[in-house]
Amino acid sequence: MAGNKENQDVVAAILKDHRTMEDLFRRMRSVEADRAAALKEFSALLIAHGEAEEAEVYGALKRFKNVDNEEVDHGTEEHEEGNKALLALLEVDDIGSDEWDKRLEDLVEAVTHHLDGEERTILNGARESVPDERRAELGDAFLKERARQLASDCGRVENVREVVRG
Repeated sequence: MAGNKENQDVVAAILKDHRTMEDLFRRMRSVEADRAAALKEFSALLIAHGEAEEAEVYGALKRFKNVDNEEVDHGTEEHEEGNKALLALLEVDDIGSDEWDKRLEDLVEAVTHHLDGEERTILNGARESVPDERRAELGDAFLKERARQLASDCGRVENVREVVRG
């Protein structure tokens, strides 16, 4: 594992998830794709990613002067909005129905807004202010917590409900 440290940069790990989320949005919108499978994968990823950021990354980044603490707090609020939109989508039984499509667009909007803001503010700040070694440590901690969440089947609707309730 030691030789693999350069892949663990927390900024790179977070951006990789963001691109995967965007890909899953495309699959969920596509009539040809297995939308149920894409939603299941997305649900697990969104929860694991957000919980890992809040547990391992956000608090640590607040200690660096060029990372805007208000943006970090705003990121947490946006996770809540995304999680609520996800829950609303998971609670529609009929995948591809008008209601499902409408809630999918609400989810896409909430999450895309968050990814965009996080990349422009928090992650750019982290890239500029946080030393490589610390970014690698944070990346490692982020990926460990993310893996723990995924192993617990964090995307299932019961768990998403608990996360939303806080």
